[in-house]
Amino acid sequence: MKKSTEADTAMSKAAVKISADLLSNPLCEQDQAFLDSMTALDTAMRRMDSFNQEKVNQIQKTVIDPLKKYSSVFPSLNMAVKRREQTLQDYKRLQSKVEKYEEKEKTGPNMVKLHQAREELRPVKDDFEAKNKQLLEEMPKFYNSRIDYFQPSFEALIRAQVVYFTEMHKIFSELTEQIDQANLTDEQRERENEAKLNELRALSIVADD
Repeated sequence: MKKSTEADTAMSKAAVKISADLLSNPLCEQDQAFLDSMTALDTAMRRMDSFNQEKVNQIQKTVIDPLKKYSSVFPSLNMAVKRREQTLQDYKRLQSKVEKYEEKEKTGPNMVKLHQAREELRPVKDDFEAKNKQLLEEMPKFYNSRIDYFQPSFEALIRAQVVYFTEMHKIFSELTEQIDQANLTDEQRERENEAKLNELRALSIVADD
């Protein structure tokens, strides 16, 4: 998502630069119609850039930032899983120790060691069961909450895109009307564009293809 907004911004800024370069071309001083067209194009590109920035800001606030916040939960969740795993290993080790003394001959010293092992096991077992219970309760809630969490972001993304492309349609429709006042056919427009390009080539240091 972030790469997409960065690409949109780069494209928008590039369009503004191109229109500004065309507007500053000496040909605009010689041809009023060309100047009017380039002025209309420059205005349209700047409007497009403005609406794109609004879209980018909206997506940042309603989509990217919430995604970052959601992702920030994972490190603490992973840490809780690791702590539970470490406690499980301690629990298994002490449980194995208890079982070892339970299998030995029930002499006085062995019974004392068995009692000590059981006392050592008890808090670790309680700790593991508490951590395990917490994860069993919280993991499904976290998993099931993702739809409710993301739905507003998806809706905001769709609204931002709809507003942006609606405005783009309006901007380029108006631009088409402004630069197409002569009602030329496609063939006539192609010849006129080629003539303008030839004039631009004559004014610039360019290499022929």
